[in-house]
Amino acid sequence: MKQRLGFLLLLLFSLSFYGQQNQSADELFQEARTAAFDKKDYPTSIALAKQALEKSPNYTDIAVFLGRLYTWNGDEAAARNVFTELFQKDVQDEDFFLAYASLEYWNDQNDKAVEILDKGLLSHPQSEELWTLKARALSSSKKYSEAEKSVETLLAINPQNTEGRELATKINDLSAKNAVGITYNFSHFDQQFDDDWHIVGISYKRVTPIGSVILKGNYANKFATSGTQFEIEAYPRLSKTFYLYVGAGYSGDVGIFPKYRTGVSLNANLPKSFEAEIGYRQLYFSENLWMYTASVGKYYKNFWFNLRTYITPDRENISHSYTGTVRYYLKGAQDYIAFQAGTGISPEENRNNLLDTTTYKLKTYKVGAEYNFSVKKTNLFSVSAMYFNQEFRPNVKGNQFDITLGYTRKF
Repeated sequence: MKQRLGFLLLLLFSLSFYGQQNQSADELFQEARTAAFDKKDYPTSIALAKQALEKSPNYTDIAVFLGRLYTWNGDEAAARNVFTELFQKDVQDEDFFLAYASLEYWNDQNDKAVEILDKGLLSHPQSEELWTLKARALSSSKKYSEAEKSVETLLAINPQNTEGRELATKINDLSAKNAVGITYNFSHFDQQFDDDWHIVGISYKRVTPIGSVILKGNYANKFATSGTQFEIEAYPRLSKTFYLYVGAGYSGDVGIFPKYRTGVSLNANLPKSFEAEIGYRQLYFSENLWMYTASVGKYYKNFWFNLRTYITPDRENISHSYTGTVRYYLKGAQDYIAFQAGTGISPEENRNNLLDTTTYKLKTYKVGAEYNFSVKKTNLFSVSAMYFNQEFRPNVKGNQFDITLGYTRKF
């Protein structure tokens, strides 16, 4: 019985081996793709791809796929051997340059990746994928000005490239070492307060090797009384995917501003041009107000969509605030129109009449629009208008009208 079972297994193995030997390179290639994509079985896929190459040694698509398989399987040396051999053969396929450069980029060899991409772009100057990867590699090397030029070329080829739009926005914040800004906000109330509010803010941003640091000073005239506030914010990068927001503020003029404010958030740049944030904000007037915030954003062609919430728990209930934002980019990262609508008050905005924990829990509805544009890339202008319908006492509502102007100089 054992002899018969052994003979049957040997026969089945022989038939399987014979079948593979008589398969065409294309059939083996298709089996290798199925093993890789459907089963995530890279060792089997590698063996099938190598068999296919034995049948058709000059089948470039299979060779490139084999290099990708080694990359996905974590065998950097084997992948590099495959790609180096193709490079020496002067292969000009777009997918080859993308696969080879991706290997170097994922292994933090950004200069080598750019070298490969530059050669690929000589043959494929309209390749959106090659330009995208070049921008990413240059950004990872902190060559932000060059990365910005690559993104500009990409968006000139296809202004609706979603990944390019996402990259343009992120690289724009890092392309200049310094930026100074000034904003002015005017608020008018039809019932709640007799006097208009005026708020002026100045800021200085410095891009450092670990991320941006921003110093802010705010002056406000509210209730016919003046006050000042000082703030510091930082955006340290943790990896290619994650970065932090860390902020703190102080004011000696409580009521005009909170005495203290702090905030920390973890931000993630996710696949498919999604982004997300989760964190907390704390304000102290006469007592602490703790809020927990989360947001999700998505780039799609020329659009950016974002939904943010603030949740404030207390002993009796949980207060909610929601804001939806849509941006439509007209040209680069600095030129867009935006629309916003939501409920509740955002603790991020000094223009809101957030005076204490009770005010925060009252109902508010808001809608507004913003227009940002640049002049010669280094001069950034913004204008926005916002309408609030606010419950400033239980069951008593009033209207607030805001206009905000801003200017930033990058250098």
